[in-house]
Amino acid sequence: MKQKQNRGFTLIELLVVIAIIAILAALLLPALAKAKQKAHGISCMSNLSQLSLAWGMYTHDNDDVVPPNDPGRDWSLARPRWVTGWLDYAQSVSDNTNVLHLNKVDSHGRGSLLWPYFESYAVWKCPADKSVSVHGGRPHLRVRSMSMNCWINAGRGGQYKIIKRTSDMTTLSPSQTWVLIDEREDGIDEGYFAVDMSSYPDSPLKIYIVNFPASYHNQAGGLTFADGHSEIRKWVDPRTRPPLIKGRKVYANQRNSPHNRDMLWLMARTTVKLR
Repeated sequence: MKQKQNRGFTLIELLVVIAIIAILAALLLPALAKAKQKAHGISCMSNLSQLSLAWGMYTHDNDDVVPPNDPGRDWSLARPRWVTGWLDYAQSVSDNTNVLHLNKVDSHGRGSLLWPYFESYAVWKCPADKSVSVHGGRPHLRVRSMSMNCWINAGRGGQYKIIKRTSDMTTLSPSQTWVLIDEREDGIDEGYFAVDMSSYPDSPLKIYIVNFPASYHNQAGGLTFADGHSEIRKWVDPRTRPPLIKGRKVYANQRNSPHNRDMLWLMARTTVKLR
């Protein structure tokens, strides 16, 4: 009596199985990527919300005066700010990984006025920002991706209102005034997110992008508003989200972007013209 031999896969059957697995992977990977982006977006919004809550608590504790957001990098000569530190793609910049700029303000002017209200390093950064800085031959994640509206208690003004108190938000209410934004890794430096208001609302042909918002979440990024609510904003104009090239800084200063709907939306929620 013959014993029945075990039959293995033929080469053709094995190739068919591999092809089916490849097709299933191709179908599932985009869905998994979108799910990951959504999870990052939720985490980013949580971080921004905690920073926004700290911003509101500081304002409440300081007679309605909002935290300063002066430009520049010389902390020792300036008043304490909402955050210090100057990030850059240059690997020698220690601020990329220096949490002293996020901690309680010290005698050298480094630190954050908001720190006492949450005391967590995680909230300073969107988890989708994976940018690193190499020190001692090893890569380290950079510490911050959040910046603040440059028209909130900063040192410049001109024809547009510098918001020093929440009571200054009259024509543009707190629910319409953005405070914090997630900024692109290739453009972020200090915590001062510049919006050039000089062309608003009269000259949409002369809209200059100075800083780019982040667009890690399926071409969208997070913002918070002075009333405490947060949003994930979809940036619809490709000029607002140029290709990100790792290790190369994006230079946007004085880049004209006529009729840019994203910039018009942002400018309408930044500050108002003085009467």
